[in-house]
Amino acid sequence: MAFGLGRGKKVSDLVKHGVIAMLEPGAEIEGKMKVASGTARLNSHFKGEIEGEGALVVLERGELEAAINIKSAVVSGKVKGSVRVKDRLEIRGRGVILGDIYTPVLIVEPGGYFEGQCHMPVQEGDAPKLTEVLNKEDDL
Repeated sequence: MAFGLGRGKKVSDLVKHGVIAMLEPGAEIEGKMKVASGTARLNSHFKGEIEGEGALVVLERGELEAAINIKSAVVSGKVKGSVRVKDRLEIRGRGVILGDIYTPVLIVEPGGYFEGQCHMPVQEGDAPKLTEVLNKEDDL
């Protein structure tokens, strides 16, 4: 038996797309969450730590007070705390991050908000390109 999960989605549809966990409005969770693979969708309040090799999606009603260390993340809600992302971090139009972020790729859509420090590690293959850019700036 499948049941609707907003916007016409069914549990079977979400499973096909790798969604392994969902927290919807009304849930308040405190503790440590590990996302070993797949995607965790949070649309409620979470306080604690989130880590793993999967993806994290913070939906519009999601409010996190957490230390996050994950493979990739998309934020449409609010996150307060340190965010470490190995691949790519997106802050959507109404998304908010208050805290330091560490990511090689950061995308902030118009209307997205970020307050803190951004640390972007240089990938090994990108090091000469970055050096060239910095040297050109010194010549100006």
